Amino acid sequence: RKQTGTGVRDGRPPIRLEARTTLADTSSSTHTSQSKAMTSEDGPKPSTTEWPMDKVRSTFISFFERNGHTFWRSSPCVPYDDPTLLFTNAGMNQYKPLFLGTVDPNVEMAGLKRACNSQKCIRAGGKHNDLDDVGKDVYHHTFFEMLGNWSFGDYFKKEAIEMAWKCLTEEFGLDPERLYA
Repeated sequence: RKQTGTGVRDGRPPIRLEARTTLADTSSSTHTSQSKAMTSEDGPKPSTTEWPMDKVRSTFISFFERNGHTFWRSSPCVPYDDPTLLFTNAGMNQYKPLFLGTVDPNVEMAGLKRACNSQKCIRAGGKHNDLDDVGKDVYHHTFFEMLGNWSFGDYFKKEAIEMAWKCLTEEFGLDPERLYA
């Protein structure tokens, strides 16, 4: 859609983006928070308040570790112990033994009650087919990291929603007025 000079798109006001960062004070261990805002009509501005993937990932994982989750590293994109999958296509794949009740009680995974992860995933077709979004041809697939928090009978929907809300609004600084279900 064409952007007009009025700052209004389709009758809606411009999008307001908030970026937050924590800057370390070099003379002490004090931290200060800075917030900088820009509107979509201003266009991109150079800023030290960017959220590269490393920062998104570490912020997410740190938040859930502080909330009692164990970090569980990414399993391989080609599962070595699951003949039902050609590729790891979701963050929950590595937890299938827990969900199915087939986990060996002598392995570390058997003791998980809460976990968080950043799972590398590949999707190339099937139920979770992203190819309709990225285009079909004979040589493309989608590769991405899926951030996840997991409970294995320790908490349920109410607590999951509360933690997700705090993560999005307090950790990432998203405007609660812009979030809806």
